[in-house]
Amino acid sequence: MESGSNGEEPTSWDELYKIDLIPSELFLKFRKEIEGFRVGLNLELYNAPSNEYQTKLVLKPLSCDRKWKFIYEPLHHDVRLLSKKIPITRFLNLQVGIGHSFQLHATGWKWKLTTCLGGDGVSRIRNKTSLGLCPGVDFRFGWRADYVLPEFTGAVGTGEPLFNMNSGRLEASLDRIEAILTHTS
Repeated sequence: MESGSNGEEPTSWDELYKIDLIPSELFLKFRKEIEGFRVGLNLELYNAPSNEYQTKLVLKPLSCDRKWKFIYEPLHHDVRLLSKKIPITRFLNLQVGIGHSFQLHATGWKWKLTTCLGGDGVSRIRNKTSLGLCPGVDFRFGWRADYVLPEFTGAVGTGEPLFNMNSGRLEASLDRIEAILTHTS
């Protein structure tokens, strides 16, 4: 999101605003609710930067205060136990997990701080939007917006223009589409 060549303002709307609606991740999730637990099969397709796919089996409690989820990746022979995202502040979450790789014969733990505000914390928004089509069929869209807000400046008696406007920039993309099929007993 840089300005045009030589620090000049871009001259067309196409250079100021770019929206990409081709997702780089496609997920198909099958879920079955059984006696207080949700068992899921996730088929995950990634088309950028390289074409690859993953399958995951997921087990997690259905209760509102669930604290964990168990994930098994049969193609990589990995198992993980992840905590729920723990809110630290309004926009900051912590998640911890322990896992084992049967291929590498290694056990380790990870932690991750996440936020819906990415980048420098001001110029990027990342979010997920859910759409319930009918009972048991949901779509979730992961999207991102990088932006620079318009800026208005001016001066009197300094040799600078009385009024100056930087029109700002927006780059938005639809990064992920998830189709979630849930069967309840």
